[in-house]
Amino acid sequence: MPTSVVTGGAGFLGSHLCDRLLAEGHRVVCVDNLETGSLENIAHIKADEFSFVYHNVIEPISIDEPVDYVFHLAALASPVDYLRAPLASLKVGSYGTHNALGLAKWKRARFLISSTSEVYGDPQVHPQPETYWGNVNPIGPRGVYDEAKRYAEAMTMTYHAQQGVDTCIARIFNTYGPRMRRNDGRASVNFLNQALEGKPLTVYGDGSQTRSLCYVDDLIRGIVMLALSGEHLPVNLGNPDHEVTMLELAQTVIRVTGSTSEIVFEALPTDDPQVRRPDITRARQVLGWEPEIDLEEGLRRWLAELGRETVGV
Repeated sequence: MPTSVVTGGAGFLGSHLCDRLLAEGHRVVCVDNLETGSLENIAHIKADEFSFVYHNVIEPISIDEPVDYVFHLAALASPVDYLRAPLASLKVGSYGTHNALGLAKWKRARFLISSTSEVYGDPQVHPQPETYWGNVNPIGPRGVYDEAKRYAEAMTMTYHAQQGVDTCIARIFNTYGPRMRRNDGRASVNFLNQALEGKPLTVYGDGSQTRSLCYVDDLIRGIVMLALSGEHLPVNLGNPDHEVTMLELAQTVIRVTGSTSEIVFEALPTDDPQVRRPDITRARQVLGWEPEIDLEEGLRRWLAELGRETVGV
């Protein structure tokens, strides 16, 4: 039975990854300080092969058993969080990644870091391939997250090249689904909550900026496939078939929920990327992976998890 350590394992993506690894026969050690994660996300896990360790990854990580895989998902990934705690965002991307890599080196484990499409910034190349170096404002408000992830990628590749650690890098594009926090701040969960509560859906700018939305089950499947591969270079994981404008996403959420909510417009945040779409050619070639769940089906699954009755579905 392989043993996997998942930092940020009580978060949105981390808890789904814990579920998937357990289903595939892993023993799982979930490491989280619950800054943005929640015990509710892992409360359903009763397996003897699962354990929870309360720990902040900016401090060295000690696991008293053999480890085969380290999945480093700990991060302040939502703008709400990294703007609230910018230094913590920088520290988890730097010290946290250093400590997680140190654990992988110590245990001779395969290491996967959850990087992000934010390393591409406000891209001047569309869609974004892994070979694109990005267009990031290092001193803007989003820099504390974007640059932390770019630094984390550099450290990961250095540990691979200089220290011989078996590493891989998942560049994750916008993902949605059950267990996203209600106050997460990202568009999909904001729109869903507003629609279900009958409140106006808040669209920033004129709503023409795009995101490519991938359902969480597809994303987690890709992460596990990447960890089990022999790949070391970055791999984009996202859904290129569902690049939608924020206005289109708001309209889709209203349609799927049967809400009567209106759409209102507010000022666009600083450095908000105008386009976002992954080129997943490498994921298809290297992993044989691509997303399977379309946007409306994913939203319906999310609603079913919430136990909500929908209209017109």
